[in-house]
Amino acid sequence: MFYEPKNGHGLPHNPFNAVVTPRPIGWIATRSAEGHDNLAPYSFFNAVAYEPPQVMFASTSAKPDRDGTKDSVANIRETGVFAVNVVEYSARDLMNQTSGPWDRATDEFALAGVEKADCTMINCPRVAGSPATLECKLTQIVQLPGAANFAVFGEVIGVHLRDDCMVDGMFDLTTFNPLTRLGYQDYSVIREVFSLKRPGN
Repeated sequence: MFYEPKNGHGLPHNPFNAVVTPRPIGWIATRSAEGHDNLAPYSFFNAVAYEPPQVMFASTSAKPDRDGTKDSVANIRETGVFAVNVVEYSARDLMNQTSGPWDRATDEFALAGVEKADCTMINCPRVAGSPATLECKLTQIVQLPGAANFAVFGEVIGVHLRDDCMVDGMFDLTTFNPLTRLGYQDYSVIREVFSLKRPGN
């Protein structure tokens, strides 16, 4: 099968996000200039640089009360900071609850029963029990083709690592089983890890 996305795919569901998988999930925490806390998952998320450490996530839809985008992007525009929380398998239902189209004043931490903690370097909440949280300072927001497509880039200026996830001086994924996004309504969990030595190292 071959199709040009601009002409449609003719299938019951769009296969694009099922092709680019698995994807890490950035559970993005923000606080508006008015002081409203927000928590929402984004699977268009990844690390993009080592030095200085940088991450990005993309928001691809809009809410009527947010002028062409969603709460996360709108809050980051106002404050210039955000926190990325790693999602573990045991938090899958809490994460899913925070993905709804809630009103801009809704605190998804409270809505889903997620314990909140303050960040250290930025005025923003974080998920208290997350295996890791990256405190980020906005570097740029890039408008992509499409009405509501925005890529948000941030420099990581603070890192929280949960103590039980540290094994022999390394952040060990097998201690918490990261949740990943597949296509459609499907997810997966990382339970097996293996190593490969890069040629020349």
